[in-house]
Amino acid sequence: MASEDLIRQTKKAWRTRLLHGRGALPDQVLAERAEALAVTLGEWAAAYSGGTVCAYVPVGAEPGSPAFLSSLLDAGCRVLLPVVTGKNPLAWAEHTGKLLPAAYGLLEPPGPRLAPSSIGEADAVLIPALAVDRRGTRLGRGAGHYDRSLPLARAGAPLVAVVHPEGFVDELPGEEHDIRMTAVLVPHATVRTL
Repeated sequence: MASEDLIRQTKKAWRTRLLHGRGALPDQVLAERAEALAVTLGEWAAAYSGGTVCAYVPVGAEPGSPAFLSSLLDAGCRVLLPVVTGKNPLAWAEHTGKLLPAAYGLLEPPGPRLAPSSIGEADAVLIPALAVDRRGTRLGRGAGHYDRSLPLARAGAPLVAVVHPEGFVDELPGEEHDIRMTAVLVPHATVRTL
């Protein structure tokens, strides 16, 4: 039990440090990184044209922007975005270009809600992360939404952690329930397999 407590404390320290660092990023840096991600995603998404990609709507200083989502749509992808439904796995909704304010200060597509199992339709899943290590261990914000959702993803679908450059690290603490990422996307870089 003591080692589990230590892992949780270490994760909390990582989160605090990374969130503080994100909050200190100048708007210009965030904008440049978001633009770079949109370009890279447009190129990467061409391989999934006609397929389904689960993505996310960036909040605050999370990597990305609305252009990030437009790149996926422009590449011919069907885009599913998460809908937070409490402590359950994420529900999903198809993104067709419009977003509306939702709970927790988030933005969501206005269309019909799809079951949590809809993540299993995705040919690839883009996942926001505070950090990811070279082994694929992902550190999220700690609410567990993706921990409960990713086990429903299709076997073999790339799980791509999207992080700021300082969030791609050598090693993070991990727990048994953590689903390993299979790739990472960092601004000004290509999607890299882990």
